Amino acid sequence: MNPHTLNSILSASTGILLVACLWLYRRYKKAKKVKKEVEKRFVELETKANNLQLQTLESRLNPHLFKNILNSIQSHAYQTYFAMDKLGNVLDYILYESQNQFVSPREEIDFALNLIEINKIKLSPLFSISVKKKIDELDELYEEKILAPLISIDLIENAFKHADLQSPDAFISVIIEFKDNIFSITVQNKISAKSAFLKEHSGIGASTLEQRLKILYNNCYKLDRYTEEDVYVAQLKINLLEHKNKMLTA
Repeated sequence: MNPHTLNSILSASTGILLVACLWLYRRYKKAKKVKKEVEKRFVELETKANNLQLQTLESRLNPHLFKNILNSIQSHAYQTYFAMDKLGNVLDYILYESQNQFVSPREEIDFALNLIEINKIKLSPLFSISVKKKIDELDELYEEKILAPLISIDLIENAFKHADLQSPDAFISVIIEFKDNIFSITVQNKISAKSAFLKEHSGIGASTLEQRLKILYNNCYKLDRYTEEDVYVAQLKINLLEHKNKMLTA
């Protein structure tokens, strides 16, 4: 093969190789571009899928959240209605029954329980408050007009006013009893460090109560107020049968 023919073959081979390389490069570039487009499309689809899933979850959560809010509103509405109902009973008692010299133990006990329910509104749901009744409704004096009205208000109001509402072991305890013709109310509460009860155990309400008891029941009652460490205790007992007998023989 002469040199001229060999050069022609080499030139042709080089040209074909260059064309093949150029074609492969273009195919590579196109394949790379297609890959990017596919990856971009995949990301878009994945994002849409995630958004759709999130929207589905939110569509489930939002009504659930709305229902929870509605339940909360209903709960507060019920509490408000309950409190207003109790307040109405208290106002009726103060405006009408308390104008009488005496009421029945049943009426005074109902008043005391309503007053406690109203005061409970300002307490946290986690606050410990115990209210116990020990009532003998068959007692002969249970429905008789023999008990001074509002006689229990001072003990109850002081407990809510001076109780320690912040301490984790804070509490209020109320025990109302009527048996053997004896009316009894015992109130205990943990005293707040800021409470005036740490310095002084009496006030206008306390002195007024004691004056009323002395005038109305003379020696037929017992009122104790004392502290045990950080717990304040107030207990009132009135022997109504003894009081009635003294009134009949006077």
